[in-house]
Amino acid sequence: MYIGITHLHNLLRWLILLAALFVIFRAWTGLFGKKSWTKTDNLAGIIFTSLFDLQVLTGLALYFFLSPITQIAFIDFGAAMQNAEMRFWSVEHLTLMLVALVLVHVGRFRAKKAGDPVRKHRILAIFYTLALLLILAGIPWNRGF
Repeated sequence: MYIGITHLHNLLRWLILLAALFVIFRAWTGLFGKKSWTKTDNLAGIIFTSLFDLQVLTGLALYFFLSPITQIAFIDFGAAMQNAEMRFWSVEHLTLMLVALVLVHVGRFRAKKAGDPVRKHRILAIFYTLALLLILAGIPWNRGF
């Protein structure tokens, strides 16, 4: 089960990055072009948010139940903090992704409440771009699972 969830988690990473780039592109071009808010803008936000929610759920399953790395870290958390690899998996990756998740949801909530289409685009451009930067910082580019 660990391998299957890990592969799903890895696949979702690429889908999220593609969705993020698309939704952020639409938000910035909508902001600078003073474009109206469309169903495509809304759907792109829903897809990005939903994929990221699913990613976080699979990540939490790995973190708390399936990952041998975090299970080892939980045995002696102090020692895990001394090791850069263990610290990344047990603290840094989780923290960055949870903060990114909050930014995605706060941005989506605030944009839904905004009446003006340009304001919607501005809110999503800022919140989703910040979330993407955190996601990119937290992705294990050169680490194994």
